[in-house]
Amino acid sequence: MNTLNQLIDYYATNGAYVAEAFWRHFLMSIYGVLFASIVAIPLGIYIARKRRLANWVIQIANIIQTIPALAMLAVLMLIMGLGTNTVVLSLFLYSLLPILKNTYTGIQNVDGALLESGKAMGMTKWQVLRMIELPLALSVIMAGIRNALVIAIGVAAIGTFVGAGGLGDIIVRGTNATNGTAIILAGAIPTALMAIIVDLVLGFIERSLNPVKNKKKKLTEAL
Repeated sequence: MNTLNQLIDYYATNGAYVAEAFWRHFLMSIYGVLFASIVAIPLGIYIARKRRLANWVIQIANIIQTIPALAMLAVLMLIMGLGTNTVVLSLFLYSLLPILKNTYTGIQNVDGALLESGKAMGMTKWQVLRMIELPLALSVIMAGIRNALVIAIGVAAIGTFVGAGGLGDIIVRGTNATNGTAIILAGAIPTALMAIIVDLVLGFIERSLNPVKNKKKKLTEAL
């Protein structure tokens, strides 16, 4: 109960600071995943066409994913210095694998008969991609973005060690305090809530983009 009271007091006293840290943390995560999407989605589409390259590209992304977050930040800090750009680049690298793999898988799983039908109708490769492949693969791609963003929110917390700020600052401040449990929770709870809310929202979007579920829903409504 004492910890709860301390937590409430901390929010009451430092509410503006927590809100600012929350927003900063969220923006770093969003930018990292956004830049990764800009690179990984076209690359995933490309390697779905060039299957010989697929294994190599995915393996490289796998290797990046296995690098410990602190080691990644330390190396990038030596190159880029302190600040948010270092964290955003780190989140960008960690977000590549889930988005890349899901884009590749989504494009690969499109029914070949539909592709042949599109070509038979005189569609160009771009039209087939835009009108058939992407709409059918979109829910799978969104699942990759969803996973990447949830991971990014967790990793962004260690951005405090390179002076990037965010909710990690509050958590680390709590570890250095004499009775810091409440301060740690003051940073950890918003981080967890951010990840849960993002997961729920993107999960809803992912389900709404699922062509199979949408088709079943239309059939049910028609009946």
